Amino acid sequence: MHCQSQTPCAQTLRSGSRTVEDGNPNGDPDFDNQPRFDPETFQGLVSDVSLKRKVRDYVYALKSQDGSIEEGYDIFVLQGNSLESRQKMAFDHLGYKAAEIGRDSVAQAKEWMCGNFFDVRAFGAVMSTKKFNCGQVRGPVQVTFARSFDRVLSSDHGITRVAYTTEEKTATSKGSTEMGSKHTVAYGLYRAHGFVNPHLAAQTGFSQADLAVLWKALVNLFELDRSAARGLMAVRHLFVFKHASALGEAPAHRLFDLVQATRRQEDGKEIESPRSYADYRVTPLEEIRKRLPEGVSVEDLASA
Repeated sequence: MHCQSQTPCAQTLRSGSRTVEDGNPNGDPDFDNQPRFDPETFQGLVSDVSLKRKVRDYVYALKSQDGSIEEGYDIFVLQGNSLESRQKMAFDHLGYKAAEIGRDSVAQAKEWMCGNFFDVRAFGAVMSTKKFNCGQVRGPVQVTFARSFDRVLSSDHGITRVAYTTEEKTATSKGSTEMGSKHTVAYGLYRAHGFVNPHLAAQTGFSQADLAVLWKALVNLFELDRSAARGLMAVRHLFVFKHASALGEAPAHRLFDLVQATRRQEDGKEIESPRSYADYRVTPLEEIRKRLPEGVSVEDLASA
């Protein structure tokens, strides 16, 4: 991840490696929930929306362990709640009515939303609906799609179950089972990139404490997201680059290029079909440090 300096990270960059084994890291609803992939290269993809959803869920669980959400760490985009109902909370707290929307009320509502919702001050939000207008927030934390280093092949597995979906099927079907299917990737090593902008962090109130929560969520991204399709997913590395100044000492792409994953050799040949993390060599941390520009440091917060 990219981070710049001693405010919420005098600029920070992140390069994270994550793995999937015999699972579906991010199904595409437009393609029968098959794992997402690049149709030209067949590299696997995981959307930024999917990754941020997992961050939100982890932070919410982390900050509500005693049954009530810790002040400042509620989640705006939360399952089972409309966005309008969350924005109404700001108006109720500030004592405004929906008909009283004006420049001052929008500014105050936006400030309240940033102060009370972690994902608003981290990722930003468009909250400019007419009824409860809380404005728009550009978040300091940005995350890219994750992309696999190599091609992945989605396998379609036929499955059966002994219980039918409806009473009608139960009464009319002659067989004793119902067919279904699931899609999996045998193995994939994916990389996503992230950025923390200190200038925007100052605007939303994203703090060093928030940054620590973000790192913890990214390291434990899949620990609360286990399912039959995502049982063996793991964050292997979280390389965090920190700059000495808010403007940064090097472009993000130069730092990300320092982190590479190559297939290991076996009997003098590169492994053709990786099936585990051990089939790859990821650039060691010390090797990355030797090539860093002046004013930039790096840590791996999730060593494999």
